[in-house]
Amino acid sequence: MSSFSSLCSTALLILALVSSGGISSAGNFNQDFYITWGDGRAKILNNGDLLTLSLDKASGSGFNSQNEYLFGKIDMQIKLVPGNSAGTVTAYYLRSEGSLWDEIDFEFLGNVSGEPYIVHTNVFGQGKGNREQQFYLWFDPTADFHTYSILWNPQRIIFSVDGTPIREFKNHESIGVPFPKNQPMRIHSSLWNADDWATRGGLVKTDWTQAPFTASYRNFNADACVWSSGASSCGSSSPTTSATNAWLSEELDSASQERLKWVQKNYMIYNYCTDAKRFPQGLPPECTATSES
Repeated sequence: MSSFSSLCSTALLILALVSSGGISSAGNFNQDFYITWGDGRAKILNNGDLLTLSLDKASGSGFNSQNEYLFGKIDMQIKLVPGNSAGTVTAYYLRSEGSLWDEIDFEFLGNVSGEPYIVHTNVFGQGKGNREQQFYLWFDPTADFHTYSILWNPQRIIFSVDGTPIREFKNHESIGVPFPKNQPMRIHSSLWNADDWATRGGLVKTDWTQAPFTASYRNFNADACVWSSGASSCGSSSPTTSATNAWLSEELDSASQERLKWVQKNYMIYNYCTDAKRFPQGLPPECTATSES
């Protein structure tokens, strides 16, 4: 076979694998999500293009994805609660079921008018979390929609904002660190009152005269392996093969690594990997083996 023919055959094989692999879903909230709580405070609008969550003194609200995913690249555009949002938390995360659950968290901690939101991130493996990193943002997240993304593949989890990575959590199972890779997860989001801890450790309480508080969602997209009836839409072959879907083996290139360093240098305000007082017996093992530190 000529090198040209071989190249064509390889290209066709890759195309076939990609075509039979993960699901790319440009979302419609009516089709992709369902409202889980809030007694009418969560609303799907504009023929499924927009979803809003509201919080008042009586209740918050929330929604879940119809699908479960086992690895994926998940994007959601969110406009956070404007004005005095102190005491409120807007949570957007992936989570599995059971007592030894896996979870990948974005939580947005409100603040008084003019003060910055805190972006709180965490990763749970088999029910164990305590891997918090917190950031300020370099823009006002209440003035417009911004894209918050989770890349989850067998090697790493990358949290990104408008395409800029803010955190990478690598798979360090080889040194005994649980990594989410066997349990399918649903997307969850909720808006709720957490004024016992969310703003300045609970010192600033929710001002209910500002209620209702509202967060808005649009342009959901999932390039992902959908889990259904015990099987993955990416097939039974090893999901780590780069031909299946590019994101399944995606890693940060040098430009993205530089952007990650820029965020962590200028906007990170808490890193569990540098909190020696919290871990008197020694920092978690991934802290000395990864960019987490």
